[in-house]
This record gives sequence, C-alpha cells and structure tokens, in this order.
Amino acid sequence: MTIDTLSQEYDLICEKSLHHRYINNSSIEPLLKQLPSLFKVEVIGKSVKGRNIYSVTFGHGPKRLLLWSQMHGNESTTTKALFDVFNFFKQPSEAGSKLLDHCTFKVITILSPDGAEAYTRINANQVDLNRDAQNLTQPESLVLKHCFEAFDPHYCYNLHGQRTIFSAGASDNSAIVSFLSPSQDRERSLTLNRKVAMEIIGEMNRHLQTVIPNQVGIYDDSFNINCVGDTFQNLGVPTILFEAGHYPGDYPREETRKLIYYALMLSFHYIASNDIKGENYELYLTIPENQKLFHDIIIRDALVDGKICDVCIQYEEQLEEISVKFTPKIARFSECGELHAHKAYNANKQRVLTPENTELQEGSEIDFVFIENHKISLIM
Repeated sequence: MTIDTLSQEYDLICEKSLHHRYINNSSIEPLLKQLPSLFKVEVIGKSVKGRNIYSVTFGHGPKRLLLWSQMHGNESTTTKALFDVFNFFKQPSEAGSKLLDHCTFKVITILSPDGAEAYTRINANQVDLNRDAQNLTQPESLVLKHCFEAFDPHYCYNLHGQRTIFSAGASDNSAIVSFLSPSQDRERSLTLNRKVAMEIIGEMNRHLQTVIPNQVGIYDDSFNINCVGDTFQNLGVPTILFEAGHYPGDYPREETRKLIYYALMLSFHYIASNDIKGENYELYLTIPENQKLFHDIIIRDALVDGKICDVCIQYEEQLEEISVKFTPKIARFSECGELHAHKAYNANKQRVLTPENTELQEGSEIDFVFIENHKISLIM
C-alpha cells in the first residue's frame, strides 16, 4: 500500500456529503445508518446535553485499534477522513480483506457531540476533555475510559486538528500534518510502547514526505497525565496523536483530510503487516518540532502609528448558523521579517489604516485596510 495506490481511488471513496469544517451528529447520523453489516454501529454513551456518542466496530483480526475524533468539537478534519476510511472498507478489495483479517477497529466518530454542535473546543460544561483524563468529571470522558477498558486496545489513535499558526520546525513551511508519541512519565522515557508509536509515525512520515516534503511536524512531548494520550501511554498502550493542519489555501481542510486518510490507511497496513517492536523508532526523531511561526496574513513593512512593523492577521473561526466563517483579526505587530504568512502583502513602508482612516489596533476585527489609498481586502 502506497500513497500512489491510495490516491488513485480517493475520488471514489471520499465521502462527499461531509465537507468544510462544520461536522456534527446531524452530519454523520445518516451515514452511520447506511453502513452495511460489516460495521457494528452502537450508541456507547451520551453527552452532557444528551446527544448520542457513537462507535463503529469492524474487522475480526487479533490486533485491536481504538480511534476517536472530535474530542474537541471544532476539530473535524479527522472525522471526515474516518468516513473516507469506512468507504474504503465498504468496497471489497484484497488490501481491505487483509486489514480486516489482521485488525479489529473501534472508532468513536465524535466524542464531543455538544462541542461539535456549538463548534467549540470545550464541551457543554466548558471543560476541555483532553485535560480530563484523570479527574473524569465529564460524561464524555467516562465514555472514552469505559470504551478503552472494554475494548482493551493494542494501539490508540487520538485524532485532532491544529491551528494555522504552526510551522514544521524553524522554517517557512507550514505543518500540514503533525504527530506525537506522548510521554508516559515526567522523564519522557523512551519506553517500549512509546517507541512502537514512534516507529508507526516514522513510517507514516516516510510516505508523507513524498507528497508534502518538509511539512510534517511533531509536538513537544512534555508530560501531562491529565491529557488522554499521556494517560493511555502511561497505561502501556502505544498511542499516536494526529493533528490535521493547514495545507496552503485549504481552509476547508479538504486537502488535509485526504492526507490524514492516507496516513491512517498506511499506519493500518504497517500494523497489519508487521510485528512492531519499536526497533525502528529513530526516524521519528528526525521529524522537526512544531513552532508557532505563521499567521494567516501579514502586511509587511507597514507604517503603523509612526513605526515600521509587520501587521499580523489571524482568522478567527466563528459559527454562523450551519457554516464556519473566518473573521480576520489583528493578532499582533511584530518585528519585520520575524514571522511567516500564508498570504502576504508589502506596504513598502507606507501607512496602513482602517477603512475609517484610523490607526490599526491590536485585537480588532478588520475586513479591509488601506495602504495609502489602495484598499486591500482581508476577507477569505
């Protein structure tokens, strides 16, 4: 299995009813009802507001893989990729049969359906579920814990999305896909299960470099036992954090969704085909650590309030009815050339003003600016 072979069939298996950023229970429930008997769909619990939390179980192999998405309700890219995975297995194939023979998958499609409905990182009680792994104060946290204990996985996949601010290392390359093999102790020991997760990530990175060279990153592995990944790693289960990031121009995250699908399928194939012992973990250590070096827009060499600087603008994601709107907001004024941008303008040391002909203010929402007398739209 390679990215080339997966890409040849992607248009056929891409779940086109799921698109853009706003994905909630209403988006996926019709699809869950249509899944064939190969897939066992269950309601495994309820959210704070009583919404269903679904799992999908399939395969009959001895290697058990537990995956969960939208622990943060506004991180939906991986959920779209999971339904692409389901579509792959709906089509009979030799590769699919091998995976089903060697692996059993349990997928929690949306762990925080209230967060998904409101398009927020937190649940309905204003709790970040990824900081509730020890206290277990929330019903969604207990659902995941009980599922983990009942399924007794050999591998865990913690699926997330990341902001557009991340670079792959200290570079001008955005981190399109990022990973982490979480620590399981304060010493960040390279334990066996960490090395196993690292080896799988290294294999995914090896393939991804063929399509997004120098645009894969890893996260800092500081230990926090309150995080789910750290907790499961601490319990001895190799755990892989996925972060779906920004592909150039792809704010709906459809290109990134495709790359996450590729990475998932390649990791499944690697697990099914190998007795992974963590001996080849070193490739993981070559992946650069993410840094926060990007903004969505930068107006370079701008004269603002009598000083030359770069005006850094970040989009804020805001839910309006059933769609996500990207609102430009002035994040900061930085030293010239200090940061990178997904889109840049050059003011050439000319004044940059608001449409009201006033000075720019940090933290303000702004759809347009004037560079001298030229109107520049910041709207996506």
